[in-house]
Amino acid sequence: MKSLFWAALSGAVLLAGCQDRDAANAPPPPPVELTASAVGHYCGMRVVEHSGPKGQIILASRKEPVWFSSARDAFSFTMLPEEAKDIRAIYVSDMAKAPSWDKPGTANWVNAKQASYVIASRARGGMGADEAVPFSDPEAAKKFAAENGGRVVGFSEMPRDYILSASAEPPAADHHPQAGHPAGHDAAAAKKGHHH
Repeated sequence: MKSLFWAALSGAVLLAGCQDRDAANAPPPPPVELTASAVGHYCGMRVVEHSGPKGQIILASRKEPVWFSSARDAFSFTMLPEEAKDIRAIYVSDMAKAPSWDKPGTANWVNAKQASYVIASRARGGMGADEAVPFSDPEAAKKFAAENGGRVVGFSEMPRDYILSASAEPPAADHHPQAGHPAGHDAAAAKKGHHH
């Protein structure tokens, strides 16, 4: 009888080990559609009330996603040591498919690790801060940077100091991205004289 007990116990341990490995190799859970009741993790306000790209992080320990009023805030969550580390998936608004800057969409999500981002542009995120503007299409990101200043980086190239800096002051000019701005006028020129 004892040997049967130990065989069953070791079988259960092996099965648990396989399940853990399967969970690690499983595809990420799909994004959740943004609803009017979603509240931003850092701002405590309804996410849909803000313009610009949004973010959501799906944790193993939570049923509902953690919502963010900006894509940059989603990056912050991944970098801050006090935040949860059981991240299953990170999604950001795909601005290549967004109806507009003010209405970035509720279901056009892209896996954050596969997106291209425009940083240091004139565009301001949901809380008026510098934004990391995500695109599923690298060409759309290049076009946005040409029209709004900034440069294109991938997920793993995102500068930590850009995400975690306290820069929240809106630029003097219009902070909504617009087509037709000359490519020569970039964020560096717009920020001359501003020290953070």
